[in-house]
Amino acid sequence: MIDLHGRTALVTGGAKGIGRGISVALAAEGAAVAVNYATDPQAAERTVAEIVGHGGRAVALAGDVGSPADVERLFDQAGAALGPVDTLVNNAARYSFQPLEEITPDEFERQYRTNVLGVFLTCQAFVRQVPVAGGSIVNISTSGIASNTPGSALHTSTKGAVTTLTRVLANELGPRHIRVNAVAAGATDTEGARNLGLINDENVARAVAATPLGRLGQPRDIGRVVAFLASAEAAWITGDVLFASGGLR
Repeated sequence: MIDLHGRTALVTGGAKGIGRGISVALAAEGAAVAVNYATDPQAAERTVAEIVGHGGRAVALAGDVGSPADVERLFDQAGAALGPVDTLVNNAARYSFQPLEEITPDEFERQYRTNVLGVFLTCQAFVRQVPVAGGSIVNISTSGIASNTPGSALHTSTKGAVTTLTRVLANELGPRHIRVNAVAAGATDTEGARNLGLINDENVARAVAATPLGRLGQPRDIGRVVAFLASAEAAWITGDVLFASGGLR
């Protein structure tokens, strides 16, 4: 049985979409959750209110994971409010999809700053304060690392970097009792995807047809997998990439 009582989790980008699903799932299993957000405090407070309303503990913390100063402050504030962070979920990400020739240096920097540098910074801060007993890092990747879909070169390359980092850090941090895994999320129905126009009749039909389980993912689907990987039930799992994609590759 998954039991996260006594654990403190920091979920980057934890206010909306997949992040909200992860924050709620961790709290439902007993973890205290620091819900990080960058631009939408109202969404973060709604997620915190949902968790608290069900008897959990949570705080909303503003911060840009691509900023070293913000990351240090996030961990300081999470520790002061909830205790040292022993579970880090790197979910914050920026994304857009375009042909190779339309990728601009600005968009490249924007995505790599959050999706890759942000993961480095949070992992560095995590290990500086993690309890001696160790902990767990779960990085959110994408099933695109296997499907290699045209038009996804920029975003998928950031997640490919995160996937490789996951495996390297599992080897590096294992002796310190820190497990590091990744979840490769498939096509998921989120506010962000809808706002970008990615969730429309044509795209949904294409994704559902390509997915063996015949539907889009929901944020709670990813959240449940993350809760498992963070728990003692996954104590013998590290350096792995678990596809939560309904079979979509």
